Amino acid sequence: MRLSLALLAAAAPAAAAFTAPQNGRRSTLLMGTGNSFGRLFRISTWGESHGGGVGVTLDGCPPRIPITREEIQVDLDRRRPGQSRITTPRNEADAVEILSGLNPEDVTLGTPLAMLVRNKDQRSGDYLENDMSVAYRPSHADATYDAKYGVRAIAGGGRSSARETIGRVAAGAVARKILTMYNGIEVLAYVSKVQEIAAENVDHDSFTMEDVDANIVRCPDGPSAEKMLERIDEIRKSGNSIGGVVTCVARNVPAGLGAPVFDKLEADLAKACMSIPAAKGFESGDGFEGTLLTGKEHNDEFYIDPVTGATRTKTNRSGGIQGGISNGENIVVHVAFKPTSTIAKAQSTVTRDGQEVELRGKGRHDPCVLPRAVPMVEAMVALTLCDAILCQHAQCELFPNEAPLEEQPNPMGTTAHREGGPREKVLAGDGPIGLRVDEE
Repeated sequence: MRLSLALLAAAAPAAAAFTAPQNGRRSTLLMGTGNSFGRLFRISTWGESHGGGVGVTLDGCPPRIPITREEIQVDLDRRRPGQSRITTPRNEADAVEILSGLNPEDVTLGTPLAMLVRNKDQRSGDYLENDMSVAYRPSHADATYDAKYGVRAIAGGGRSSARETIGRVAAGAVARKILTMYNGIEVLAYVSKVQEIAAENVDHDSFTMEDVDANIVRCPDGPSAEKMLERIDEIRKSGNSIGGVVTCVARNVPAGLGAPVFDKLEADLAKACMSIPAAKGFESGDGFEGTLLTGKEHNDEFYIDPVTGATRTKTNRSGGIQGGISNGENIVVHVAFKPTSTIAKAQSTVTRDGQEVELRGKGRHDPCVLPRAVPMVEAMVALTLCDAILCQHAQCELFPNEAPLEEQPNPMGTTAHREGGPREKVLAGDGPIGLRVDEE
């Protein structure tokens, strides 16, 4: 039997293979690790919830980026457990250790950044000394992990735990710094809905991280946040859990990021956000609500900014992405999170050996993942945008566009400026311009 084993190369998404001859036959075994994300700005996370620690290796980070441990810790502190009564009470400082990739002056070397957070307050007995050691939690990854691997880390859920996201958030803090330096890009998320209670009057052009963190729900709309908190408390006290939606806005993103077909920017963002534990839905721009509109209502009409001369859109129902490519407006995405699956109510389930039982969850868990999901969504969006910027420079900006200014497309987006300001208006007749379209 000849065994062909596909290995995922850490430096590139392409697979390498080696073969081992045996009995003159060939068998193909494809193995995907699923622990890495990104093409040029690439992360690999590692560690289990109740192991020695969790962390990340970040490869492809540009050199000469000033970044301190304290800057990374800010985002980790927003993600860590034990922040309030509506998050898991697990008491972890989540202090990050940077093992490689920085010089003594806290400047990136261009080599892999390795970051580690040690686990301090794991209580494996909550899982191993009761029925949870043999019974699958309904809607949790317990059963599917066992089906896939034939073995699982019972304590804390192993890799399926939200603790895995520590590595993403640490790397996302580095990406956030790069985005700020590159074009003043801001990535901010907030809880926009808890069940049917929706945030109102949130200005996507101006809300700040301070606005988001002003309450423990992480909703910048104070009155709505109070209603959300009341609902979460009600559910928490009953031993149940609750879900909702996190909205993320990326401001000052330049036009041109993404690709037309398989690597559409919203497709990359969808994969990034849907990889977060408990994520169950993704929308870009108006998303499903856009299906209720006509083309005339949904289309974002263009205009020329009278100050910068740049091409802009009057509305932003596309969420800053058209044809899979950023158009320079705010990128807006929405991520739906299901209720936490581990609850203190009795549920019907089965054991690993196929016996029907009743299970009541134990241990420390979030009654609502949304407040801590905010920095997770920010991290994944920041990582995706940073990777897209590096890809854009590698393909389209390796050589400057030396065509005459009048032959180049008009600059596009909120941060774009046309040299010399807006073009002088030319009268174009009395009616709209006719456009003959012949598309499949």
